[in-house]
This record gives sequence, structure tokens and C-alpha cells, in this order.
Amino acid sequence: MSRPRSDAAHRAILDAALALAVEHGYTGVTIKGIAERAGVGRQTVYRWWPTRGAVLLEAMGEIGAAHGAPEPSGDPVADLRTFLDATFTLAAKRPVVDVLLGLTSDAFADPALRADMRRYIAGRRALLHEVLERQQGWTVPVDTVVDMVFGAMWYRLMNEHAPVGHQLTREILDVTAALRS
Repeated sequence: MSRPRSDAAHRAILDAALALAVEHGYTGVTIKGIAERAGVGRQTVYRWWPTRGAVLLEAMGEIGAAHGAPEPSGDPVADLRTFLDATFTLAAKRPVVDVLLGLTSDAFADPALRADMRRYIAGRRALLHEVLERQQGWTVPVDTVVDMVFGAMWYRLMNEHAPVGHQLTREILDVTAALRS
């Protein structure tokens, strides 16, 4: 009988962490604040996650899972456009961008979070790789193209010198067309 209550607490914690990130940004999220917002004790949060980063990374994983690779349409360039538009639009939204950048910052000092981030990013890389593989004639390894695409996104998110969105998708489509023979 206690399992549904635990599931409800688990969900409430993830929702509370995201709500706090919306209201206060990544740096304004604390375990104490998450517990208070979720209506649980801090020990309940710590039962599942050692840090705010771990809580928010799980929440980001759920959001990312809802944005997978599109089903093959028969037009691999359209499939790539669909994937990139969805990925870039999501990554540029608040609180997603704040959380991603905060997690990246915290991961430098936290080896466990860094390992979890690598797994999260590996999943996103695999999805992009799958979509890129639908196209033929690459003149460079597809993994290099994945690095270029996500490198451009992360660079823009970190430096805010240009937007992440539909324009970046168009630019990436031009670059990827030039990298195919």
C-alpha cells in the first residue's frame, strides 16, 4: 500500500524542482525548497537523489524522453528538420536552458552528476545519430556531425550570441547538406 504514496511523492518532488527552476532559476533550487514545495521531508528527497542536480537531471530526462526521434517519413531531411526544431525549441525555453546550463556547471565539481549527464547526453546523441543515419553520402563520420550540431547548440546556449531555434535548424541543414556527397 505504501508504493503509490512513494510514487506520488516521487512525482511531486520532480514537479516541485521544475516549478522552482521556473520561478527562481537553477541556482534558486534547493533540496529544502524542493521538499517544502513537494510537501515531503528532506530525507524523502535524499532517499532518491543526492543533490538538486540529480533531481533536475531526472526531470530533464523525462522532458527529453517526450522529444524523441521522429518516425521515418521517407524524407530524411524533413525528419532532421523536425528533430532539430523540436530539440532547439525545447533547449532554448526557460527553465530548460537554465537547468541544462546549471547542471553542466555543477557537473564540473560533481563526478556522479557528470557521469549522469554523460548518460543523458549520450541518449540525445544517439537519437540525433539515428536521424542523421537516415541520410546517405556523408563525407565525414556521422559522430562528427552530431558533435557539430550539439556543439553549435551548446555554444549558443552558453554564450547567448545567437538564438537557438528555427534559424539554427536552417543553418544546420545547410551545413549537413554540404557534408553529404
